[in-house]
Amino acid sequence: MTHILVAYATKHHSTQEIAEAIAAELRSHGHEVDCAEAGHATASGYDAVVLGSAVYMGRWRREAKHFLKHERERLAAIPFWIFSSGPVGGGSGDAEKDEAWQEPKSLMELAESLGVREHVVFGGRLPEHPGNFVESAMVRNTPPDERDNRDWDRIREWTQGVATALAGDRLDA
Repeated sequence: MTHILVAYATKHHSTQEIAEAIAAELRSHGHEVDCAEAGHATASGYDAVVLGSAVYMGRWRREAKHFLKHERERLAAIPFWIFSSGPVGGGSGDAEKDEAWQEPKSLMELAESLGVREHVVFGGRLPEHPGNFVESAMVRNTPPDERDNRDWDRIREWTQGVATALAGDRLDA
């Protein structure tokens, strides 16, 4: 059995809900999984890590950045995956501009240098209770049917791929 940490950084709990779904799916494949806020977690003692962060204006949450940077030696020694969440509504139609918004480039370069197995971007959800003017404007200007773009089937399918990869790693050992 593989002991996995699913660490996440969230602002309005949407990314936490994705992380919990990932953890549940990994458990259904027989893994021992802890799901924790990245700011209160360490990779020490785990066989694999899934790290996720909400993305705001092309930036990961501070806690996820801190985890990636401070756990780099441990992450380089074990299998790890990354997910980002946040895009909602329709894209701008400019693929390069949309990608720049979604991908914190310097952090992804660091993750790649450490051997990240995969990075995936999942749709996010706008806050149910906006906390400031910008969030209120985003909610007001986004049609209700586009405010939650989390695709739970896609999240489960991706997580099944992680579980399959981990099973393959155990067979190779």
